[in-house]
Amino acid sequence: MSWLDKLKDGLSKTRNNIAEKVENLLSFSKNIDEELFEELEEILITSDIGVKTTAKIIEMLRKRIKERKINETDKVKELLKEIIIEITGEEIKNIVPKKIPAVYMVVGVNGVGKTTSIGKMAFHLKNKGYKVMMAAGDTFRAAAIDQLEVWGVRAGVEVIKHKEGSDPAAVIYDAIQSAKAKNIDILICDTAGRLHNKKNLMEELRKINRVVDREYSNAYRQTFLVLDATTGQNALLQAKEFIEVADVDGLILTKLDGTAKGGVVIAINDELSIPVKMIGVGEGIDDLQEFDPKAFADVIL
Repeated sequence: MSWLDKLKDGLSKTRNNIAEKVENLLSFSKNIDEELFEELEEILITSDIGVKTTAKIIEMLRKRIKERKINETDKVKELLKEIIIEITGEEIKNIVPKKIPAVYMVVGVNGVGKTTSIGKMAFHLKNKGYKVMMAAGDTFRAAAIDQLEVWGVRAGVEVIKHKEGSDPAAVIYDAIQSAKAKNIDILICDTAGRLHNKKNLMEELRKINRVVDREYSNAYRQTFLVLDATTGQNALLQAKEFIEVADVDGLILTKLDGTAKGGVVIAINDELSIPVKMIGVGEGIDDLQEFDPKAFADVIL
């Protein structure tokens, strides 16, 4: 199955929620009037695009319809697609490093699919020809260490670990030494999934970053935040909280196949100045892929 087919399949709940409703609305509406805009607004809000982003989309739509003197309702969908592509950033996003060696920190609360995403990221980058290593820095959960090891076997990527309860910074230190000795291109580090105690999380991330500064100062660095799309607008709120404690360079959005709230991708792109880099639409090892705004807009509409 091609990635586009997987995307269509994975986003089917969101597509049913948006595309079918938009199609029905436009086929029954004879005129582009206030009622049409109001009903369109309701469709977008209920698909978790959110009030703020929906208002922006409707405003852009009104303006373009007026500027281009559009009278036929069947042209509204293409305009809508155009606006969504514009908001989500047009170019295909990726997690390819600008230079090597690279260190990637991955953050996110427990349950969002963080450790699973790291395994899939490692597989994705390995398939692009990079030598990849993973570090089990989420030492507060024995399950996270074991889970990362399982993904290491699946992806054919080495995992550096300590026992449960170890100092995460010590794990990252050992992983850096190993990565340097083995000429690894990209080291992907799992971190503790705790947000309820921001102070602890912030201190832990600072400590890890100090280790990277000292031991791997020449490495290209990125921090990725993993969010669960099934939580809809809560994912956006969670992102805002994480941004307060960590410098986040890119977002990984998981579980889009399990939700009709895929519209949150648009809201996240609009409200945060951080790009969605990868999206997950299934449980398979290759079901986490680079975010393509055009393909996304095509599929959901």
